[in-house]
Amino acid sequence: MQDEPHPLALVVGGGSGIGAAVADALRARGTTTVTWDIAGSHDVTCNVTEPDEIDEAVGVTRMRWGVPTTVTVTAGVGHAGLLVDTAPEEFDRIMRVNARGPWLCMRAWVGAMREAGVPGSFVAVSSVSARLVDRTMGLYCASKAALSMLVEVAAAEWGPLGLRVNAVAPGVTRTPMLGNSRAASVEGSPWLAGVADRTALGRLGEAGDIAQAIIALHSMEWVTGQVLECDGGLSLHSPIDSYGATVRAQADRHTGNG
Repeated sequence: MQDEPHPLALVVGGGSGIGAAVADALRARGTTTVTWDIAGSHDVTCNVTEPDEIDEAVGVTRMRWGVPTTVTVTAGVGHAGLLVDTAPEEFDRIMRVNARGPWLCMRAWVGAMREAGVPGSFVAVSSVSARLVDRTMGLYCASKAALSMLVEVAAAEWGPLGLRVNAVAPGVTRTPMLGNSRAASVEGSPWLAGVADRTALGRLGEAGDIAQAIIALHSMEWVTGQVLECDGGLSLHSPIDSYGATVRAQADRHTGNG
């Protein structure tokens, strides 16, 4: 009888933000966890836009720790700007990091997992922006939509190999991508205050919230090809009739200001 593989987790982008929260949570559970990144505290240096670096990181990880049973890919970059104002080079950069990079990282482990007989689980970090239109974030939206579809196709392609592929789609989450601590606070940003107001649970997301969802997906053995939105209810409301605007209108009517 074949022994069960010893749990080993890999977090790509584990040097900060959501990735660091995932790594911390896994280690707190006693799971051996390896992180790849180019910044922050990490175990293996890897730029996900470079296929050669990914291959090298796979080799180092296999030699030092073995083949992971779970792979979480959180590496990504933000982008803001109108489509008519953005240079073609920016399109390539955003796609390389947010869609191509996660695909390369996940694909790089398929052969090793199959060879080792590991029933692996992949979770990538997409975004609610993959399906919600934002006129100031066109390239980011497109890159995350591409990632969500890659996850679904990979789930269908790799399922017969015993591999599951899912994604989480956070809403606005307090990570270094939002900027410094003051700018990333509801008190320091009217825009973020509005986001919190429109969110059903009444606050911004935290990295730990997303980590909790990622770890849960890895544990769900009968779930694959899903994109789990983890946004506190932010995406429940139409931009045409946003939750915050509705509440303010109701308050104005009660106070006689409307």
